[in-house]
Amino acid sequence: MSLPIGHAAIGFATHTLFCEKPPSSGRWKALLGMVILSNLPDVDVILGIALQGNGNVFHRGPAHSLMFALVAGFLACRACGLWSPLSQLTFRGCFLLILSHILADSVFTSSPISLFWPISVNWSGGYSELRQVVHLVLFGNHQDAEIIIGCVLLILLYRKVSGLGMFKGGPDLKSVLRLGADAIE
Repeated sequence: MSLPIGHAAIGFATHTLFCEKPPSSGRWKALLGMVILSNLPDVDVILGIALQGNGNVFHRGPAHSLMFALVAGFLACRACGLWSPLSQLTFRGCFLLILSHILADSVFTSSPISLFWPISVNWSGGYSELRQVVHLVLFGNHQDAEIIIGCVLLILLYRKVSGLGMFKGGPDLKSVLRLGADAIE
C-alpha cells in the first residue's frame, strides 16, 4: 500500500510527465498543492476516523473513483485559480494528480478500488483507528522507498530523453506524452 510520501512521489512524477512546470516563484506552494492533490482520495480515511472511529469504514469507496477524480479535479482547479502560486495547475493537472493516487492504489495493492463508482463499490476491510493510521504513515512499509526510487528514475529518464528528442527530426517524448494526456481529456 502506498503511503502519503509514495503517493506524493507518484503525483510529482505524474506532474513532471504530463503537466507544465511550476513557476520559479512560489515553487514550494505548488509542490504543496501537488502533495495535497495526490493524497486527496485518502480523505475517506480521515472521514472514517472522524465519523466512525474506523479509518477503513469508507476507504476505497467513492473517493477512489473516476467520478471523484473528475469532480475533485474540477473543484481543485477552480480553487487553485484563486491562489496565484497554484494557478498553473489546470484541470488536467489536478485530475491527473488525483487519478495518480487512485491508479497507484489499484496497481500497488491487492484490495480493489471503486473506480467506476456508483456502478461498482468496493470497501476496504478491517479496522483502523487513528493510532494505527498514524503509526502506518510514520513507520509505514518499505514499498514507498521502491516507489520513490522508481519515480526518480522515471523522471530522470524522461528529462534525459525529452532533452534529446526521441528521434532525429521526429517528436520528442514530451509531445508524445502530451498527445496521450490530451486523449484523456
